[in-house]
Amino acid sequence: MTDPDITRLLALARDGQPGRFSAVFEALYPQLVRLANSRMRGNEATITPTVLVHELYLRITQGTPLSLRDREHFFAAAARAMRWILVEHARARGTAKRGGGQVAVHLDDHLPAGGPALTDLLALDAGLDALEAISPQRRRVVELRCLAGLEFAEIAALLAVSERTVYREWERARAFLQVMLEDEAAHGP
Repeated sequence: MTDPDITRLLALARDGQPGRFSAVFEALYPQLVRLANSRMRGNEATITPTVLVHELYLRITQGTPLSLRDREHFFAAAARAMRWILVEHARARGTAKRGGGQVAVHLDDHLPAGGPALTDLLALDAGLDALEAISPQRRRVVELRCLAGLEFAEIAALLAVSERTVYREWERARAFLQVMLEDEAAHGP
């Protein structure tokens, strides 16, 4: 399906035909799974990319239709939603309210290789929230670059700024997050 087709389906969904999101998901499903795979790298392996994409589908198709302009905007929103889902999942896993020390058993087809602890994901989320307080645009650049996997030119077009501005904001945000995460690792939560 071409970009204009995706844009047309998103416009129909925005204009009161939420069932059109199903067609968008169907057309972009392989790319969404790749995006989920990239989000899963380095996270605790208790949720699969397939489960993440299906959770995303359920959240996007329920409630008020989203106002998404085009394919890039769709992927930016999807990446942000995936991040929220993963953070919620990490928080739920970290709380004693949901079974304490019991082992969770998931009947999923395939789990990716494990990586850093769930606290790393929570630290990154806290870092993005702190970055939001300093510069919402930098946070948006990080989300689009890291979470949506967009290139600098795509981000520049989506944010209506120059590619050089995107790169500069990326470098500043990356430096800020690196210092914050290193400080978190050195001093603990």
